[in-house]
Amino acid sequence: MGEQRKGVVALAVACVVWGLSPLYYKLLAAVPPLEVLSHRTLWSLALFGLILLGQGRLREVPQLLRSHGGGVALAAVLISANWFLFILSVQIGLTVQASLGYYIFPLVAVLLGVLAFGERLNRWQGLAVSLAAAAVLVLTFGLGVAPWVALALATTFGLYGLIKKRLVAGPVVSVTAEVLVLAPLAVVWLAGVHGGLFSEFSRAGGWFGHSLGTSLLLAFSGVMTAGPLILFTYASQRVTMATVGLVQYLNPTLQFLCATLVFAEPFSRWHGIAFGLIWAALAIYSWQALVQDRAARSRNSRPGTSATAVK
Repeated sequence: MGEQRKGVVALAVACVVWGLSPLYYKLLAAVPPLEVLSHRTLWSLALFGLILLGQGRLREVPQLLRSHGGGVALAAVLISANWFLFILSVQIGLTVQASLGYYIFPLVAVLLGVLAFGERLNRWQGLAVSLAAAAVLVLTFGLGVAPWVALALATTFGLYGLIKKRLVAGPVVSVTAEVLVLAPLAVVWLAGVHGGLFSEFSRAGGWFGHSLGTSLLLAFSGVMTAGPLILFTYASQRVTMATVGLVQYLNPTLQFLCATLVFAEPFSRWHGIAFGLIWAALAIYSWQALVQDRAARSRNSRPGTSATAVK
């Protein structure tokens, strides 16, 4: 199997794990989301720390914190908010909205690029963003309330991506630094929960240790976080960004199927119209990404044209 094919397989597996993760978090529906988030933070830190220790790269984490502490802290706040909202959406029956959020994320990222970096949209990209905005308006009008979970998930992940572009560090190192920043809050929260200080937010004594099954599920949250990210990192080094963009739609598609087919969440005609608009927007966006990727490769393959010259 060639390197590119290995990359596609790794990317597909990562997206399938992310897409089916609602099934995992539904098993933890009885555990308050802040408690699940705290365990996810600490177990992820332990696993990422072991990986970096094995690679001899653990020293890169404090180096990143010294050089970009503010950016890491902001990224940590954004990704923890994103994780919390996703866990909460599954627990309260809003997985359809969560899938919508990850569908519109690429379009939100394009819009943030315009606002933050002054990037320009061509007419097709502008049409795609307009269709996404129309989908949000349709849901707001049809359901009488804005899809706040979807918007918050897409926005926090989009802003997280903006921050990450400014951090000169690999994904495993940067995420390890982020969960390290969050770890003291997670420890305080779990100590309070298990000590009965936050009994109004959780069962007195906390859920870890309550049963073997629940404890194992909470500990496995580290694998659920680290595994797909490592696969995604491996894949992104071997496949084109256009391929990454297309295969990533497996994630929200599987989330959508979990929500409608497994959880039997409501899916009204307004949802149907909105998702139709989103899928049309993503088709346009993906087509444009493929066209731009093909044009870039064509330029780079011209005789006498090097990557350096193009840059």
